[in-house]
Amino acid sequence: MKELDVMLERFAREALPWASPQERGALEELLSLPDPLLAGYLLGESTPPQPQLARLAGAIRTYVAMQRGSALFSRPQPAIPPTHAELSGEVTVYSAHGTAAL
Repeated sequence: MKELDVMLERFAREALPWASPQERGALEELLSLPDPLLAGYLLGESTPPQPQLARLAGAIRTYVAMQRGSALFSRPQPAIPPTHAELSGEVTVYSAHGTAAL
């Protein structure tokens, strides 16, 4: 799906410079998944069973929603912001549009 490719390219361009080897490994693992499974995770239709992949998928969704540059995320987002517990983790993604914890 071309839209997923664009979304992931934008995220990787901004996140990879600050990513640890473990975070890069998680991204590599996420990208190795079959497209339908990856799309479900990135669209929030399902959640990866591995906690690090679940945090990464959430961070990618947050990053794209903050950019508002994806047709996949043109539908309304939840009005309730994520809690600190939902966003806390080992990684913080920095971007010109804000930050997202992973």
